[in-house]
Amino acid sequence: METLVINAQPDFRNGDHYSMKLQQRFMQDFRTSFPEQTVDLINLYDMEIPQLTTDQLLGIWEKQAAHITLSKEENRIFQINQDLIHQFKEHNRIVIASPLHNFNVTSKMKDYIDNVLVAHETFKYTADGSVGLMTDDYKVMLLQASGSIYTNNDRYTPLEFSRMYLKGIFEELMGFDKFSIVRIQGLQTNGVDINQAVAQGMNDLDVEFEKFYE
Repeated sequence: METLVINAQPDFRNGDHYSMKLQQRFMQDFRTSFPEQTVDLINLYDMEIPQLTTDQLLGIWEKQAAHITLSKEENRIFQINQDLIHQFKEHNRIVIASPLHNFNVTSKMKDYIDNVLVAHETFKYTADGSVGLMTDDYKVMLLQASGSIYTNNDRYTPLEFSRMYLKGIFEELMGFDKFSIVRIQGLQTNGVDINQAVAQGMNDLDVEFEKFYE
């Protein structure tokens, strides 16, 4: 079983970020549980991710549909896209480490999803609507750090678009068996004990880790 860790933290070199701390804890748990295995790690803000624009993916797909020869640069961009899809599909466990940006995923994470949510690759169209193709024991876990708290069933709970977006993409559209989320939250909320919030997040991660590899 292969594991891919997707780091979506823009300042990924700074280990003091709480999403980075969650990633570090995950890696620690992984090494303890699977000492002879390795994790593949990509930093989205340290690599080229094709974008859904007319100059890149949209334009390339339009040319392919019209049987128009791609330019050298377009072929290069398309190959990056294909490599991302291939890497994504060959890992049955996906871990995303990310801060919450304006209630949603970071911009590079959205670009990444645009590259792997592709018809005939990770889902297909049928007469009854789209059907996910990632159904062979695939699971995804979001490790998220946020300034506000999203589990109090208050005005912030329905604003956690990151969770709703990724859960919908992975479970409903691509067919993953399970989406789970581990949070360190309330980091900029009055009255929150940061150390306690971190400890709770780490404990939640340890518990979810066991379920992740069941």
